[in-house]
Amino acid sequence: MKCEIKGSQAFSYLEIELAPGETIITESDAMSSMDAGLDLTAKFNGGFFKGLLRKYIGGESLFINHFTNNTQRACRMTVVQGTPGELRSRTLDNDVFYVQPGAFLARTPGVTMGLEWAGLVSFIAREGLFRLKFSGTGEVFYGAYGALLEREIDGEYIVDSSHLVAYEPGITLKLQLAGGIFSSFFGGEGLVTRVQGKGKIIIQSRSITGLAGWLNPKFW
Repeated sequence: MKCEIKGSQAFSYLEIELAPGETIITESDAMSSMDAGLDLTAKFNGGFFKGLLRKYIGGESLFINHFTNNTQRACRMTVVQGTPGELRSRTLDNDVFYVQPGAFLARTPGVTMGLEWAGLVSFIAREGLFRLKFSGTGEVFYGAYGALLEREIDGEYIVDSSHLVAYEPGITLKLQLAGGIFSSFFGGEGLVTRVQGKGKIIIQSRSITGLAGWLNPKFW
C-alpha cells in the first residue's frame, strides 16, 4: 500500500494506491474518487452499539467504509476530509495515539480504533468528553480545520480551547484561565488548556468554534 498526502495546508487530500488484496478503512463519505475495480463494504464502526457511541459521543460516523482491491492490478483512490484544512499521518508500532472526535480520516487494517473517556477538563475545553484511541501497528490518517502544528512538550504548554487535535499518552490536560479573571474574559481568551507531560501534541491553527462565532452575528 502506498499512501501520500498531497495538496496545500488548506486543502490537503490523501492519495492511496492499493496492491491486489489490500484494504484501507476510511471515515464515511471520505472517498472523492477511485478506480472502478475497488470494492466498497460499509460496516458498523466497531459493531452496532460501539458504532452508536462513536457517532453520538465520539463525533464519528455510525458506519466506516472498507475499500478492497480484488483485482489483479494496483488501484488508486483519493480520500478527503469534510472541512478545509491539513492532513497528517501517524505510524503506530504497538503503541497508542489519541485523536480528538471528528479528526479521524483513514487507517490501515492493523490499527484498532477505540473510544476512551477524556475527562471533564476536555469537555469544558470544548474538546469533547471522549477521545479516539488508536493502537496496534500501521498508519492512521487524521485532519482538522486549518493548518496542523506539531509541538514537542517536556513540561507545560498552553493551548486555546478547541485547538488541540491529537496527542501522545504521556500528555495530560488541565484547565485554567488564560490570565487573571479580568484579562481572561475581557481579553477574549477565557479558559485555556494547560498541556502537561512529555510527548508530542498536534494543534490546529483555526477552529470551527471560532469560525461559527465569527459567522453567527453576520446572519442577524
